[in-house]
Amino acid sequence: MVESELFTKGLETRRQVLGAEYVDANLAGSDDFMMTFQHAVTELAWGYAWSRPGLDQKTRSILTLGILAGLGRFQELGIYTNAAVASGVTVDEIKEALVQITVYCGTPAGRQAFLAAHEALKAPRN
Repeated sequence: MVESELFTKGLETRRQVLGAEYVDANLAGSDDFMMTFQHAVTELAWGYAWSRPGLDQKTRSILTLGILAGLGRFQELGIYTNAAVASGVTVDEIKEALVQITVYCGTPAGRQAFLAAHEALKAPRN
């Protein structure tokens, strides 16, 4: 598959936000079937949405935490908690975002979001 401009830009942004080691491991672990998904998410999410000029990465990170919690995607929320920190979101800002999430998504979602973020923040970072 020919690499598009969106894929190239998306890969750069994805590595910047999630960390090159994490992204490269995801790509290396993908066979031909899963690379279809990798291309789609890299082009659409990272090359298009995350690379737009209207919001900074910090704001996009906070929004993403809320969206993932609202959708009940707590494993992903843990991954994006570390990305939020790398994007300049403080632990106190994450806690405040999680309070909003708890109020608007309900206490079960809020609890799971707090647990996922807490585990991610306790884990050693590279």
